[in-house]
Amino acid sequence: MITGNVIAVTSGKGGVGKSTVSVNLALALTRLNKRVAIIDLDIYGFSVPKMLNITDRPKTINNKIIPVGSHGLSVMSTGFMVRGNNPIVWRGPMLGRMVEHFFKDVIWGQLDYVILDMPPGTGDVALDLNHLLPNCKEIIVTTPHPTATHVAERAGTMAQNTNHEILGVIENMSYFSPPIENAEKYYLFGKGGGNTLAKTLDTTVLASLPMSIPNENGEVPTIYDETSNLFIHYNDLACKVEELTVTKASVN
Repeated sequence: MITGNVIAVTSGKGGVGKSTVSVNLALALTRLNKRVAIIDLDIYGFSVPKMLNITDRPKTINNKIIPVGSHGLSVMSTGFMVRGNNPIVWRGPMLGRMVEHFFKDVIWGQLDYVILDMPPGTGDVALDLNHLLPNCKEIIVTTPHPTATHVAERAGTMAQNTNHEILGVIENMSYFSPPIENAEKYYLFGKGGGNTLAKTLDTTVLASLPMSIPNENGEVPTIYDETSNLFIHYNDLACKVEELTVTKASVN
């Protein structure tokens, strides 16, 4: 069974960087010396194994699954159960069984945080999550674009309707700024969408994350280390999440 603070990272639509946020938030929490797991619940669009460059497969003991260890994280994903990049072709009931399988049949051990990389939208997996983990908290990811925030509002409203606490909003790809001193910020997807969404959902903006800068090989990294302009942003985000969860736990 799962222990610790369970946080679902969700969005109304794909393409807003939800999985990137999930992975890098999880990694930033490990830098706070927290025991962290990440579960890739984006069943059809699994990407966490690729992002973490995992080639190992989970092992089993006494019909229980041992999660894969990577970068200090415990990881589970349907990506471990397919060959290559083959698609998952399942109907709704299979999704629910897989979600329950990840929660109940994996030896997670004692954890401080479990980050759930949710599929976009408000479908079967989100409904199953409410049934299996009613005390789960949520973070809503959007870009500044009005269409993205409009759709993300639905995910936030679902969280409210199912009594899931919303920790806050993350505005991803907020702006681009060249890597030079006093560089101007360019708001490529508009400005202020995260604040508008947070106000609508009666919550706060946890982070406004800039667009990542390609490395020397021209590749945009998915894991942000000390060389990235996003490293400090994710460290700050992890500290905010820790402060929120510790404060709420002490109050309760």
